Amino acid sequence: MKQYGLIGYPLTHSFSKKHFTEKFETEKIDAAYNNFEIDSISRFPDIIATNPELIGLNVTIPYKEQVIPYLDDLNDAAREIGAVNTVKIIRRKSGVFLKGFNTDTFGFETSLKPLLKPHHTKALILGTGGASKALKYVLKKLGIDFLSASIETLKENEISYDAIDEKVIAERLLIINATPLGTYPKVEGCANIPYQFLTTRHLLFDLVYNPEVTRFMAQGLEKGATVKNGYEMLLLQAEVMELKANPDSLAVGTVVESHLSKGSGPIATVIVRKGTLRQGDIVVAGSFMGRVRVMKNDRGKTVQDA
Repeated sequence: MKQYGLIGYPLTHSFSKKHFTEKFETEKIDAAYNNFEIDSISRFPDIIATNPELIGLNVTIPYKEQVIPYLDDLNDAAREIGAVNTVKIIRRKSGVFLKGFNTDTFGFETSLKPLLKPHHTKALILGTGGASKALKYVLKKLGIDFLSASIETLKENEISYDAIDEKVIAERLLIINATPLGTYPKVEGCANIPYQFLTTRHLLFDLVYNPEVTRFMAQGLEKGATVKNGYEMLLLQAEVMELKANPDSLAVGTVVESHLSKGSGPIATVIVRKGTLRQGDIVVAGSFMGRVRVMKNDRGKTVQDA
């Protein structure tokens, strides 16, 4: 039986095991998913060595950056961001090959975009850890200016929490919590910013998904702001894992969003879950059918297959 898992510390807050176990049962995938709660990244090689059926791992706080030295290769997004949330384990006669990926970018962008309004042109990111790097990658792609709040020595485009005042809150109408503050069981935690200056024009996005409404989100709701947690982002990341894709079979996927463009015609964002989708293929979605004319990946680069 194939095995997948999650490494991080602590993992009491994580829904991943429950989600993937249900996914495997529903889709009749012969696989298991286990949590590997390790208090030091130095234990990572032991997990690989003592679990020979393990072929994939999710990576969460605090190891998204720390795991990189243990890997043999990275995909382009993980290399540019400097953080990994998924590890593919390839076992060969010559040894084990580990490749890191970052799927936070797809999950965050797809979850965020439907909520954005024209006035969401500037963002404030709370936290500077591995998760925040994926957010910056997406915000740059979307053309949204950002500042990151940090408790450490300030770098470019960073601000101290003490310097976040009414003016900063008024200018930055998109505020994203990229810290673990407020995660179960410490649900009363939240970043120390002047929430009293929030308005109905603000959008608060919390990467935390347990509890469903965090203290950070509740502060926004009190002021009429739009809020969202990270649960949909988690689900989208799960779909990107390509748990049983066969590149030689017909493509099967999920349409995340679609719209009609005056210049280009029907456009859809699709997650290919099985097989390979190629330019020129016929696609059927419900009662609609069409041919793939052009495909672009999550970085906007034109590709021939996916």
